Amino acid sequence: MYLVEKAGSVILGSMNFITSCQIFTMRRTFFILFLFLMTLHLAQAQTRVIFLGDSITEAGANPDGYVTLVADSMQALEIDIAVMGAGISGNKVPDLLERLDQDVLSHTPTHVVIYIGINDVWHHFEFDHVMGTDSVTFQEGLRELIDRIEQVDATVLLCTPSVIGEDTESDAAANQRLSEYAQLIRNVAKEKRVHLCDLRAAFEAYLTEQNSDRLYEGVLTTDGVHLNAKGNRFVADFMIRELREVLGI
Repeated sequence: MYLVEKAGSVILGSMNFITSCQIFTMRRTFFILFLFLMTLHLAQAQTRVIFLGDSITEAGANPDGYVTLVADSMQALEIDIAVMGAGISGNKVPDLLERLDQDVLSHTPTHVVIYIGINDVWHHFEFDHVMGTDSVTFQEGLRELIDRIEQVDATVLLCTPSVIGEDTESDAAANQRLSEYAQLIRNVAKEKRVHLCDLRAAFEAYLTEQNSDRLYEGVLTTDGVHLNAKGNRFVADFMIRELREVLGI
């Protein structure tokens, strides 16, 4: 048993004989029914894993995304597990805190994988209309996320962020800052005694071997941040190994 859930809408074909109001009502009804069934499925599974994150995790719930690939692999193990994606584009640590109750804790997870940090750094450098997250707020937010998740007896898996640019030797400010924030995550994981998924270290090891041309993008990402097909497979394999270790399977 498994589940991949992604916030979205039910797409209906062209039906000229149905009014726009009727289409809206039908879409809303179908979507509510879909969410109800998915939530019911999640609630019934013995092991309930939720991936909490940003656009990388949002896209991960697509058919070829890493969350879906994790779910498919777990299904093949024939264990009673449901996997759900709870990613929203642009999210940073403060955003996860705001929606934790509704998007995660309300589904009574047994395990929560926190994969965050890219936008907390990237938004310091690349965008004029948004702000990044300062290091103090970032660390305090991670601690609060862990505390609130553990209060419902769920296990936390805390990930370091992957990359902003695939050249591991880059001296770009965003890359250097992301390394600093990855270390903050490692420190928080050690302090809070939660399972660390050092995804950044895994990316760096792979890209050191596979990106000899020091390309900014195109090996595991489409744009230096968001995963391509190989990147989704890479992250899925990494997450499966981490989950199997934590679950003891």
